Amino acid sequence: MTFYSTTQPGLDGDAFAIETIQLGDDAINQAIHLAQPIANEQRQWQTYLNALALFGFEAWLAERSSDLTVNRDRTSLFDPATANLIEAVCHLNVNGFNLCLIAQGSLIDDQVSLPRTVVDIPEFIPHFYVVVDVQEEEETAVVRGFLSYPQLIEQRDTLGLAVEDDWTYSFPLNAFDCDPNHLLLELRCLNPRAIPLPPIPNDRRLQLAHKRSQLETKLPQFQSPAFQLWQILTWEQATLVLTRSELRTWLYQLQTDPQSQSILQNYLSDLLSRLTRNVINVGRWLQDELDELAQELSWQLLPSLTPASAMRSPTAELDAIVQQLEYNNLQIPPQAKGAYHNLQVADTPLRLYAITWPLLSGTVPEWALLLILGTQSPTGFPEGLTLRISDQTAILVEQELDGSSSYFFTSVVGTREETFRVTIRLGSDIEHTLPAFGFNL
Repeated sequence: MTFYSTTQPGLDGDAFAIETIQLGDDAINQAIHLAQPIANEQRQWQTYLNALALFGFEAWLAERSSDLTVNRDRTSLFDPATANLIEAVCHLNVNGFNLCLIAQGSLIDDQVSLPRTVVDIPEFIPHFYVVVDVQEEEETAVVRGFLSYPQLIEQRDTLGLAVEDDWTYSFPLNAFDCDPNHLLLELRCLNPRAIPLPPIPNDRRLQLAHKRSQLETKLPQFQSPAFQLWQILTWEQATLVLTRSELRTWLYQLQTDPQSQSILQNYLSDLLSRLTRNVINVGRWLQDELDELAQELSWQLLPSLTPASAMRSPTAELDAIVQQLEYNNLQIPPQAKGAYHNLQVADTPLRLYAITWPLLSGTVPEWALLLILGTQSPTGFPEGLTLRISDQTAILVEQELDGSSSYFFTSVVGTREETFRVTIRLGSDIEHTLPAFGFNL
């Protein structure tokens, strides 16, 4: 139920109604349940407030705007490993907008504390920040204000706000738009693309590789849940931990399962090795996904393979090639998925297609990789161009390409533990080696 209290002045001096949401027993019990897994008492309390803020905000939306679609599937609050590190409610989706709820237990001096994570890390930056004042003893919540991301950055720069030692920003409440009707209007009428957000960096894996040895030394120091990230890590190191769900989970398990601490510390090296290794996981292609490394290298996922009569696009071009291969009795199963990557060797533009599918015959699961190298050069492949495929122990294929041809194809088969590396050479001076291909569903 919503109660309307007395009016208070807004930013422009006009009056507006503060809407108080009464929190029911169910919301309080759910909040307790979500906070219990957090080992650090301070973060546990903040998680409890965050949960009450979420349930109060959802109740407020339901009463005011039943037409708004709320999706909490990716909300950070329901992942203890993320809630353990980020003291805000991230990734709440309302009508396609990404919202971040800032729960305040008490607005001392009308200051709002924002974690730096949701301001400076693109993976957690929302379209809107919403301040929710939670009065736990009164079992109430109040939506106090909101700002879009561009407005928040403008306010930060205008006010000259610097990040605090504990990696928070302290904003005055009057920097926010304190009329909740404006938020409802934005959510109903605005297109999410109208609010520009910073791009997510595509080199996180490389950054992690550079910091790997540092993290391997520092992360085990978080055995005690009393430690905060800012007390041990640099901001750059913390960013890499915060943006990898595997590392967030490892840290959470380290702090909540003392009996497994030695096992987890031994596992850390293997985990960091897996996260930084130079392997494109083509198994993800079967789920219509590109892994981080493939995205970083600008691989483009292709739709299902179907016969085509024209060659006006990479998709149509590959379909035509596959059709020719099938004429030559190379059967590609319908569940196969492919992607392509444009590259240049010397002055010759090349396009590498990779097609993969699982092989389930026999007792050991295997996978197939079909590689098709093509050139759009009217003169075909340059003389001396060689394609080589190797696994972890030997060269499997090494073929100098026919200069009169426009395409070359070859295939390899391996177990799920095997990876294949492709190298394209031109003469003895130019060599282009791609990251290895692996298959992991």
